[in-house]
Amino acid sequence: MEERFYREQELARLPDFLPAATYNLAHTLLARAGKCLFVPIRSMQYMAVLDADEFIFVDSQNKAWIELAWQHFRPQARSALDERVPFEQVYYLPQATETMKRLPGEFHQALRVLAERNKSDTTATILTLHHKARSEDEPR
Repeated sequence: MEERFYREQELARLPDFLPAATYNLAHTLLARAGKCLFVPIRSMQYMAVLDADEFIFVDSQNKAWIELAWQHFRPQARSALDERVPFEQVYYLPQATETMKRLPGEFHQALRVLAERNKSDTTATILTLHHKARSEDEPR
């Protein structure tokens, strides 16, 4: 199935930071999903669509029109995995400013719900790797 989304002219571009917990969870779920991840934000009647380059947000009333996007994530700017990640908010519709007041918290909660639903039932096994001493005759 193919989905198409459209953008109006960019109205504003603002720098911001995404909490590490949200960024890390989003990218973990995206890695499991493949190229694209759809995240329903039921409490706001929005859909987030994540790919490697950006997160877009669409209202259920205007399903094909991107209201706002989060772009240019720079995880390399942080020195630890628990630090927030800089990015840019891009507004395409006038109501995006109002939407952003609730979106970060509601988006994180929607990611947690999705992660809980997609929890793996398989157990993990930790393998112990044993270091074998090389003899002088073995190539390096």
